[in-house]
Amino acid sequence: MPMNLIHRRLCSSDRWARAVRDHLLPWALEDVPLGADCLEIGPGYGATTRVLVRKTERLTVVESDATYAARLRLLFGDRVDVVYGDGADLPLPAERFDSVACFTMLHHVPEIAAQDRLFAEAHRVLRPGGVFAGCDALTNTRFRLIHLGDTCVPVPPETLEARLRMAGFEECVVTVGEGSFRFVARRGR
Repeated sequence: MPMNLIHRRLCSSDRWARAVRDHLLPWALEDVPLGADCLEIGPGYGATTRVLVRKTERLTVVESDATYAARLRLLFGDRVDVVYGDGADLPLPAERFDSVACFTMLHHVPEIAAQDRLFAEAHRVLRPGGVFAGCDALTNTRFRLIHLGDTCVPVPPETLEARLRMAGFEECVVTVGEGSFRFVARRGR
């Protein structure tokens, strides 16, 4: 999804990569069992992928920007299966993954209906008992300034549990933290 120049520089910076590695993903994935086969939706520049590739045996990522997908292929080689595609219409088989994850990307999905389709697709590709986890930013003045000219449709955390349940998930937990929220939802057995 389109991002302005400032946002692109921020997301591709070493500073962001360190924040993701040291703070964001440890918080978002605390006590989340990823299993052996994980799907990441919307990795962008790959800061989150660098962390995930060390936490699971097999990692597949789906990226909707062709340039980013090509960059990820160069960056990770055969350690990560990079798929160019849309998270709201995943070109992947049903019940394939132990876990699905997405981090700080939901607000770049251009409309609420597409976000809901992404949730339904995450549910579809999960094995029974699998987990869908991730995080996204809370909207505030700084967030809005960074996203000027971007595709930006913030996800209100107070609506997320109901939306995940509508997609078929069970045991949905949404936790609001400082500047962001995380979620963990499980597909029924």
